[in-house]
Amino acid sequence: MVRGALNELQQPLRRLNIHEYQGAELMTKHGVNVPKGLAVSTVQEVKRAIQDVFPNERELVVKSRILAGGRGLGTFQSGPKGGVHIVKADEFEEMTVLVTKQTGPQGKVVSKVYLCKKLSLINEMYFAITLDCITVGPIIIACQKGGTSIEDLAEKYPGMIIKVPINVFKRITDEDAAKVVDGLAPKVADRNACIEQVKKLYKLFCECDCTLLEINPIAETADKQLVAADAKLNFNDNAAFRQKEIFALRDPTQEDPREMRNWLHSDGAGLAMATMDIIKLHGGTPPNFLDVGGNASEGQEYNSGCGGFKILTSDEKVKGILVNIFGGIMKCEVIASGIVNAANKFCISLMLVQLKVPVIVQLEGSNVDQGKRILKESGMTLVTAEDLDDAAEKAVKAAYS
Repeated sequence: MVRGALNELQQPLRRLNIHEYQGAELMTKHGVNVPKGLAVSTVQEVKRAIQDVFPNERELVVKSRILAGGRGLGTFQSGPKGGVHIVKADEFEEMTVLVTKQTGPQGKVVSKVYLCKKLSLINEMYFAITLDCITVGPIIIACQKGGTSIEDLAEKYPGMIIKVPINVFKRITDEDAAKVVDGLAPKVADRNACIEQVKKLYKLFCECDCTLLEINPIAETADKQLVAADAKLNFNDNAAFRQKEIFALRDPTQEDPREMRNWLHSDGAGLAMATMDIIKLHGGTPPNFLDVGGNASEGQEYNSGCGGFKILTSDEKVKGILVNIFGGIMKCEVIASGIVNAANKFCISLMLVQLKVPVIVQLEGSNVDQGKRILKESGMTLVTAEDLDDAAEKAVKAAYS
């Protein structure tokens, strides 16, 4: 791992991910058809919801609420198999930790379930709006087949997937929406009503600063309605200041605390990117890099370094730390002091850090001799390098030996 600085404050995630029931509530506000549903946290709340909200339903759809894909094919550490079930109203089982292909073997705790009215779906399709770097704007993706991952759909039905780029200045037109509906190829739903639903979805996407609005499946029901049966919405983190109600929906219990803090804070990441390339050249695999930037003070480096040591030494997958600094704008003695003070702050024995993972240091540039002296006098046992290539080679060798 290339060692730079972690900002002590939480960094933008670039996208907020909300639960399906929260997305359904948001779509309802924008006039989009969704199944009737309610999120509950306890078995007692389930029984109350069945009595008050679904008194005439003999069966309900029960969906575990975790922020990860593949719920339907997931496995609970205890309880039923799969995170989505159709159950009789009086036969609900408690759901605990769900493991899917996206959660890792540790799974995620299911703190809520989403109870939905069981619909009679006669046709399932795929619909999504996202941002396209080629057309530099929103693009709508549709397929007349749905209910499975878009990757599987692209492999099985590549000719059925259509893409409709939207002009950000003209917004969505009736012609654009009609192209999408033709791509969905509904069998029983009214075409004009479907066009209006597509336009409402696009309006939601823009007004709420979404980066992704994926409905899989978007389905036709027996009563000839087009319904967003299952949806995923992501939002641009830069829009938090004007989407306060939406960002208040964030569920930190579903986030990896390392991912919440271990994000790039960069004022100039060229050296870090080059270092990652050289590590890869020597057979290593750098998972991420953290760039100190050119204006950090010793205090900032100290604060951010504290967070860095805490995260790095708590993750068993981290096999080595490489400090690579070219002291142009940033002076080497500032980096060196920050590293030493940060390590001491967390009462992490310097010997313990040394035993856990090797620390390789390559300093060059402004006040390099002063920086090397600070590290030497600190008592830290470090692997020193003469240049970048030497540092990368030693880092890979130390990490994998």
